[in-house]
Amino acid sequence: MLAASNQLLWSMIGLLLTIGGTFLQAYVTTLPWSWSQHGIQTLYVGVTYQIAGVLLVGCLGGKNAGALSQIAYLVMGLTILPVFYDGGGISYIKLSQFGYLLGFIPGAWICGLLAFKAKPQLETLTFSCLCGLLTIHICGIIYLIIGYFLRWKGTETISLMQAIINHSWLPLPGQASIVCAVSLVAWLLRRIMFY
Repeated sequence: MLAASNQLLWSMIGLLLTIGGTFLQAYVTTLPWSWSQHGIQTLYVGVTYQIAGVLLVGCLGGKNAGALSQIAYLVMGLTILPVFYDGGGISYIKLSQFGYLLGFIPGAWICGLLAFKAKPQLETLTFSCLCGLLTIHICGIIYLIIGYFLRWKGTETISLMQAIINHSWLPLPGQASIVCAVSLVAWLLRRIMFY
């Protein structure tokens, strides 16, 4: 178990990583054996590193640090600081995709809980990240369904199924590559820091 001062430090780091990751697009490179023929090329995976900040703080700081960092992120964004992808403000609550941002809190908490249940191995950290990501998507889909019944902004032009595909299904391959990277980074850092 991490001390309270360490959890506070990790929550501040997680807040900064989430804010920074919101505006940093994720890329992958081509495979090394093709570099001699085509050079090193990068491919945009369709997401930002925002999810990486959410999951990484859970893997390194634990459940309380993960949840606290995401609560601080939402409070900052809802009080008109432009830390969300499209700005900020209380009006974000009525956007159909706000449920995914709300899902960061339980997602980081579950990721942190599972990351410290067993010895930090690559498989256990990957599993904790996948569970955190699944939690984020479940919260987002539930919020989308509520938004469709209340007719929030973004629900009037496309069907509920199309919104779920756009917000949950299409980003999954990019988010899966981020889960792999986060798991590896968390495993390395936890080995270096001996916890």
